[in-house]
Amino acid sequence: MSSLEIVIPVLNEEKALPVCISQLFQFCERYMRTYDWEITIADNGSTDDTYSVASALSEKHQKINVFRLTEKGRGRALKSAWMESRADIVAYMDVDLSTDLAHLPGAVDLVASGDCSLSVGSRLCQGSHVVGRTIKREIISRCYSILFRSLFFVSFRDAQCGFKVVSRQVVNNVIPLVKDTGWFFDTELLIIAEKNGFKVCEIPVNWTDDPDTRVKIFRTAWDDIKGLLRIRFGGLAASRKTLSAKSC
Repeated sequence: MSSLEIVIPVLNEEKALPVCISQLFQFCERYMRTYDWEITIADNGSTDDTYSVASALSEKHQKINVFRLTEKGRGRALKSAWMESRADIVAYMDVDLSTDLAHLPGAVDLVASGDCSLSVGSRLCQGSHVVGRTIKREIISRCYSILFRSLFFVSFRDAQCGFKVVSRQVVNNVIPLVKDTGWFFDTELLIIAEKNGFKVCEIPVNWTDDPDTRVKIFRTAWDDIKGLLRIRFGGLAASRKTLSAKSC
């Protein structure tokens, strides 16, 4: 039986955390029985009672763990938690559970079977269903997709959907090469992975917008553009050199 660790990165989510973790826990108990699963709450710099709430959930359920960082950054939290994990397969999803949990078993199965090294949710491919997203966010998302596909000729369309499943091989070989500690972490991971021969499977998802999102759209978009340029002019070549040296 393959082991699976699902990481939920959180920052000041004391109110949403109990409800969302309860939903995820109940879903896994019912539908993820073919895997030895556990849930890790990765608190990255919360200043409210998030850590206390997470700790209480961990004490209540044996399959819930808490991972704490004092510094902020979703990418930092994911990288740290995944690299400390010993699971065969790691995953993450946003705490608001915007992506329908019904997609989780299939996404994990794709990686467990070896069909791909990363399976990622997409709001932009055919068959996806998105509810409640503003026109502004939709336009920015599609323009960003066109930009990174034009620069890197990758197969996937939606790099930033908060729903990803990753193999142990990718954790060991690719995650250490990802430099970004914030929202660009996802894009950098997918580009480096695919351009170094790891297969990415993009799956259409049912996705519901969270009206309480903390993402600052224009600032994040600018950071993403800077990240793309960093990878395009040096970062990608460096990753290929590092992975090539490891394989020798």
